[in-house]
Amino acid sequence: QVQLVESGGGLVQPGGSLRLSCAASGIGFNVNTMGWYRQAPGKERELVASISSRGDTNYADSVKGRFTISKDNAKNTVYLQMNSLKPEDTAIYYCSRLIRGTPYYWGQGTQVTVSS
Repeated sequence: QVQLVESGGGLVQPGGSLRLSCAASGIGFNVNTMGWYRQAPGKERELVASISSRGDTNYADSVKGRFTISKDNAKNTVYLQMNSLKPEDTAIYYCSRLIRGTPYYWGQGTQVTVSS
């Protein structure tokens, strides 16, 4: 059974940093692509970063250079290091398994709020 649990969100000031974690069960990161999505109020859920089974990464233009996705296969955990946070990064962040580009098995999400 697949389970995803996101954590690490919180309230930070602009320019601050957060590290999100996604603890997974029932998913082997050595054979699956994982992604971080976010959804802000009034907006559609968007993919912000992904990492393939072999470690290839992709980022949305809005977060490139500020966010880093990584994983620990042994711990079945995927991370999102977020630096230089901006108010527009405020959203609920979710991790998900991607199957041929389509997300499945959403976690419960973790709230990130960037405000002064």
